[in-house]
Amino acid sequence: MATIQVPYYNTSMACTVPDERIVGVLTPKPLPEKTEAEQKEIVSAALQAPIGSERLSELVRGKQRVLVITSDHTRPLPSSITMPLLLSEIRAGAPEAQIHLLIATGCHRAMTAQEIEARFGKEIADNETILVHDAKDDKAMVFKGVMPSGGELWVNDQVDWADIVLSEGFIEPHFFAGFSGGRKSILPGIASEKTVYFNHNAEFIASDKARNGILEGNPIHEDMAFAARAAGLEFILNVCLNEHKQVVRAFAGDPFEAHRIGCEFVGNQAQAPKIEADIVVTGNGGYPLDLNIYQAVKCMSGAEPCVKEGGVIIAVCSCIDGHGSDGFYQLFRENKGADAVMAAICDRGRDGTLPDQWQAQVLARVMKKASIILVTRHCEKALVDEFGFGFAEDFAAALEQAQAIAGQNASVLFMPNGVEVMAR
Repeated sequence: MATIQVPYYNTSMACTVPDERIVGVLTPKPLPEKTEAEQKEIVSAALQAPIGSERLSELVRGKQRVLVITSDHTRPLPSSITMPLLLSEIRAGAPEAQIHLLIATGCHRAMTAQEIEARFGKEIADNETILVHDAKDDKAMVFKGVMPSGGELWVNDQVDWADIVLSEGFIEPHFFAGFSGGRKSILPGIASEKTVYFNHNAEFIASDKARNGILEGNPIHEDMAFAARAAGLEFILNVCLNEHKQVVRAFAGDPFEAHRIGCEFVGNQAQAPKIEADIVVTGNGGYPLDLNIYQAVKCMSGAEPCVKEGGVIIAVCSCIDGHGSDGFYQLFRENKGADAVMAAICDRGRDGTLPDQWQAQVLARVMKKASIILVTRHCEKALVDEFGFGFAEDFAAALEQAQAIAGQNASVLFMPNGVEVMAR
């Protein structure tokens, strides 16, 4: 018997399967562990030698108002390491400048005070000006043009307050934007709800270019790149993390050149040979990305290329925050089954996008190919049932359910972190 550890919340879950039934374990290429001091050195080195840009301390010289966009609680960005170094670099060039930190929530909920302190550390939380983007607040938005898709670009008016706009983030494969990081700090990060909805429309989500690892020809990415330029994003600090959420590489400088080089590195690390199996076991890499069902769709879509038609995906995710999105949840609550959900979405035009329908669309697409069993000890079975998933509190129970669908001798593939690996 073989036991594979799959990250779960702030620990991991042991998954045991007979050796002869395991056809593979797909993981990103290994990355070394780093001490906190080493992580700071990596970030400092990137800031000292930016890609395609002057040093940030030079860019901000003479600026009075500096806006730094940063990630929210759903992203494992180690801002307690990156942000002090970023602020130090800014103040080396503009010691008297006003600095605003804007949390790019996209359409997610706002961060709590406790989450902000945990993310940035007490000193930054207590002493810096920290603002939280609200995509629903139309009065706080400014118009920045018409995107390639035809949608209006409205973003947080802090970009007009600022003399220079910067962002920090991290790069990983993204299931429909190609990669995270870079331009995503603007769209969806600080964009209005209606702009996000237009960009995440059913037509674009259905595109075969709207997949992880693909930027060229990806209509969602093209809007995002336009948004970053229109909002005046001038400098980024993006990091690549290992499985322990530690910084192993950092990319600073021009928002497009630095991001492109970062994506090349991450893409090379994430690619693994595609292996098909009757049952695919996956997860979201634990906390914080496995906090809800909405985010868990990412590992399910990561498993999609590898699961056989009519097979089973076992997703090991805590979902301690429940569904994570009311709009996403209501589409499954009101439309029973993947076909009904897809029908409720796919006839809607670019300007008719429902709240969080994009996540429901991807999930319905996966469910049309395979059954899904959610393994969780933190989420109510009644909620899991409403999505049409199987429910199990441990892996053994999930495997038993999966075998009832796929057969007692069904082949099993492990993708312990389905977000971080790209099967090709």
